[in-house]
Amino acid sequence: MKLLHTADWHLGKIVNSVHMTDDQALILEQIKLIIEKEQPDAVIVAGDLYDRAIPPRDAVELLNNTWNWLIGKKEIPVLSISGNHDSPDRLDFGSQLFRASNLYIETKLRDGLEPVTLQDVHGPVHFHLIPYTEPADVRAFFEDDTITTHQRAMERIVSYITDNNNMEERHVFVGHAFLAGGMESDSEERLSMIGGSPYVDASLFEPFTYAAFGHLHQAQRITSDHIRYSGSPLKYSFSEANHKKSVTIIELDESGFQSFEKIDLEPKRDMRIVEGYFDELMEGITGGNQADYLHIRLLDDGQLLDPMGKLRKLYPNILRLERKAKSGASSMSDIKEIKEKQRMSHLQLFAAFYEEMKGEAIPEHRQTQMETIIQRLVEEERRG
Repeated sequence: MKLLHTADWHLGKIVNSVHMTDDQALILEQIKLIIEKEQPDAVIVAGDLYDRAIPPRDAVELLNNTWNWLIGKKEIPVLSISGNHDSPDRLDFGSQLFRASNLYIETKLRDGLEPVTLQDVHGPVHFHLIPYTEPADVRAFFEDDTITTHQRAMERIVSYITDNNNMEERHVFVGHAFLAGGMESDSEERLSMIGGSPYVDASLFEPFTYAAFGHLHQAQRITSDHIRYSGSPLKYSFSEANHKKSVTIIELDESGFQSFEKIDLEPKRDMRIVEGYFDELMEGITGGNQADYLHIRLLDDGQLLDPMGKLRKLYPNILRLERKAKSGASSMSDIKEIKEKQRMSHLQLFAAFYEEMKGEAIPEHRQTQMETIIQRLVEEERRG
């Protein structure tokens, strides 16, 4: 069986005030050409179909047209889940009816955690579609008060699957999570860390023939070739400037996982960081397409008159312009502080803000109140 693994489309994404829908439509056309050539037996989309709970109309139309092409024209089964950016309730609309057309969209944990089973010449392949789910939802589903972290939630889900299925057969896990050891970027939204770490141990997925993940935007293996992120099809922040975007082709044989291949995607407009002196840049020296999305770092020391206006005559898609900071202890300290805050949970960030404003640590009763409020806001955002 041949599978195409992709994820993190983020349809409706806005990057630095630029709507990415046209770029997304073009890259999906490129994925269609790959599908035409490779003729996969199924397509996996591992979450974050949309960029937000209530997507814009053109994003909904783009997804609808893509499903129509895959299901209606090509008759290729699609196996998809909701991610942390998606609204489970909105994506769930019609999902049970769509199954008759081989469009499988899973947005919540359902009784029995029944897999979707497809057949090839060697027999069944079972697909376990596990959407992004907060630990609190998994705790309620299993009625298990010990589930307070993403790790414990995933342990419970995986143990249920392995206990209730014949793992001698071929099983594919489709999930949306932050596997420990994965390389992240700025465009990935921090997962909820209320009650603990957002990370999940990749060793949990060793029993599966293949584990197809979404959430991290860089294509990568985690501990093993059969546990992989496909990455996003486009760059969604300048922290991804060095990424090479792709889709992943997986081959399964009678014994299980056989091989993988990454097929590169080429955007119409790349996202690049360019450093240089103003005069050199005005001569067109950027090393790439002038229509690319650019973050320009000027090396000039002196005053410049309207550099953005002048540069945009040559580079219409400059998204960010700055002077390159002088290296030194203070800048290194600032970078360290920013990275530390990026690793903090919503609750930890509020506690740090409270202490900075009040000059004292947040009281335990107020911390409990904030934990409840944050959890409610996270749930409301996902419901859309």
